[in-house]
Amino acid sequence: MVEQYYTTQLSAGLGLREETKGLFELWQPGMNTQQLCDVALESGSFPNVTARRLRNIVAECFFPRYLRNEGVAQQVKELLPILSTSEMSQVFYLYTARANFILAEFVKDVYWQKYASGYQSIHVDDSKAFVELGLQDGKMKKSWSDTTIKRVSSYILGCLVDYGFLEVHNRSERRLIPPRISDHIAVYLAYELHFSGLGDNAVINHPDWQLFGLNPDDVREELKALAVNRHWIIQAAGDVVQISWAYKNMEEVINVVA
Repeated sequence: MVEQYYTTQLSAGLGLREETKGLFELWQPGMNTQQLCDVALESGSFPNVTARRLRNIVAECFFPRYLRNEGVAQQVKELLPILSTSEMSQVFYLYTARANFILAEFVKDVYWQKYASGYQSIHVDDSKAFVELGLQDGKMKKSWSDTTIKRVSSYILGCLVDYGFLEVHNRSERRLIPPRISDHIAVYLAYELHFSGLGDNAVINHPDWQLFGLNPDDVREELKALAVNRHWIIQAAGDVVQISWAYKNMEEVINVVA
């Protein structure tokens, strides 16, 4: 497994929901980042974004989230027109967390732990302490200054505000408003993991589910509930799970979600 490090990449853009949606409307299969930048600049769809800023969004945000792995952008582009606003946010959140290890770790180790412990909010100092701990544990390739630590701490919280996981309460606190993973996104994620080559138990135990606060037991129950809609047949005996998958490819999955 490739070792992952915390980076400052969130400084290039947080949730970027509307910008991402706009870029997907323009992106076509085969486009690289430069071509997408050129099309976006010529389109007039981003009148309040400078050319430099738009290039930064495409190269530092859109590319690592959706173009680094083959097939992702095409799937998301086909999915977006049929999703609700909240479901769209969950898809963007999933790929942003995958591309930003620091965000994924914060959600798993701090956000959901706070929620499970009965807290109603997260303090900005919680985020700062998390980043500082990461520095102590060697999760950055090089040391970060206090200013960088403070900025990245705020970016993490800001990103979760953008995706509807937090609400600004006051200057120092963000209220927890954890969304439940939608049925459509659960089906999409399960099949995406399945078609990536994972076995049934590996799908159930994949860390991506933790981004939505689900442990393996939760995932099993979620998939059992969704089996009623004939997305799959699931049999579980103890920790061993066997799934008979109903769809042959992601195109079929997206058609069913629609």
